[in-house]
Amino acid sequence: MDDAHVVVLFGATGDLAKRKLLPGLLHLWQTGLLTNFRIVGTSLEDVPRDDFISMARKAVDEFSNRPLTQAQWDEFAATLHWASIGDGPDALRDKVLELEAELGGEPHRLHYLSVPPAAALSCIRLLGKADLVERSRVIMEKPFGTDLASAVALNAAVHEVFDETQVFRIDHFLGKEAAQNILAFRFANGLFEPIWHRNHIDHVQIDVPETLGLGGRAGFYENTGAYRDMVVTHLFQVLAFVAMEPPTELEPRAITEEKNKVFRSMKPLDPSDVVRGQYIGYRDEPGVAVESETETFIALRCYIDNWRWAGVPFYLRTGKRMAEGARIISIAFNEPPRSMFPRGSGIGTNGPDHLTFDLADASRMSLSFYGKRPGPGMKLDKLSMQFAMQETSWAGSVLEAYERLIYDAMRGDHTLFTTAEGIERLWEVSTPLLENMPSVRPYHAGSWGPNAIHQLVAPRAWRLPFERAWRKPNPQGG
Repeated sequence: MDDAHVVVLFGATGDLAKRKLLPGLLHLWQTGLLTNFRIVGTSLEDVPRDDFISMARKAVDEFSNRPLTQAQWDEFAATLHWASIGDGPDALRDKVLELEAELGGEPHRLHYLSVPPAAALSCIRLLGKADLVERSRVIMEKPFGTDLASAVALNAAVHEVFDETQVFRIDHFLGKEAAQNILAFRFANGLFEPIWHRNHIDHVQIDVPETLGLGGRAGFYENTGAYRDMVVTHLFQVLAFVAMEPPTELEPRAITEEKNKVFRSMKPLDPSDVVRGQYIGYRDEPGVAVESETETFIALRCYIDNWRWAGVPFYLRTGKRMAEGARIISIAFNEPPRSMFPRGSGIGTNGPDHLTFDLADASRMSLSFYGKRPGPGMKLDKLSMQFAMQETSWAGSVLEAYERLIYDAMRGDHTLFTTAEGIERLWEVSTPLLENMPSVRPYHAGSWGPNAIHQLVAPRAWRLPFERAWRKPNPQGG
């Protein structure tokens, strides 16, 4: 991308900027995807430019595992600048205009709001006062409201300053190679698209357990909980990729329209189809209310009421302090008649065939099926075909999720971002649940959640924990 950019990084001294954004921008430059740019760090703190550069170097050393020479760092560090929010909108505008003059022409402006939700609107209004809206795109972090009313109010306030086409609501789950592989897998292969509907698929699971706890975010989490934090902004977005109809073409508007059709087809959530949990010890965490009813775990069943998916349940689960950390999508196919197979053959004993996408950084897929065990008789075993990105010659080309999304926003590509319409519809679907939340059930840290999750999915079973481990990648390929 040869277009010049000035990147204004709000919250530049925060955790996300250190872990993902600054290392990500450096990697985009190292790969040649970003060439002509300047970065303006800003926050409420008054940080000398040299201190910002030193902080960025420490962040890169700690959170990036890619090789970096001193000459490369010196060249990248020259692009880093600072402007304090405390100095007002004029100071920010003057710094941006100064850097634009260095770049020449009329560079694009990318504003990344790496700030707490309560501060996002302040940053939006600051950009308006600084007259930095023209030629701009703005990336916003979740949550995008906490219910329908707040989402509508937030979108209206944002639209007072920025047009919807300028707004990029980020979901790092969709920036992962495996998530995008769903589109390629479905729509580029004649083997799978014909069976991708209710006649052949029994159910779908999207499962994102986390081993981490609050990580010092009690103040945020107490007012948010697992549903608002993860389901609306992440799991439902992944669901849309799984369930969408074929877009008319592979371009952002067409894909966004098909995702929004999925959201419009979703049935409102029934509170009886939801299990909320809270890990034992959560109320002892600093900053958590003694009688807190905030859920750290959520499992739910939802339905898409359209021709393709009528009657097919989608099971979603996520939670803190669980037994494993994983990010999987599992498509369970209908089982065939078994009458021809003799008793004891093993058919059906290991559940239905599954197509599994692993959204973790490993970027893997697996297709399980029954096959005959070698030898006399008809004894069947569950087998699988697996693919791992690390086994290919393109493994080194994989961009980290935030890197891809920053790059797409710079190009004006909305494919992997959500819209105001989509977000508001999801909060509308959520309203029956938010107005009548089931009680939280306790679960032990290191478990898979409250026991009630098994009744939710019965007579089916959760795919996690896996009965069979993923095969270890072959470093030689093949």
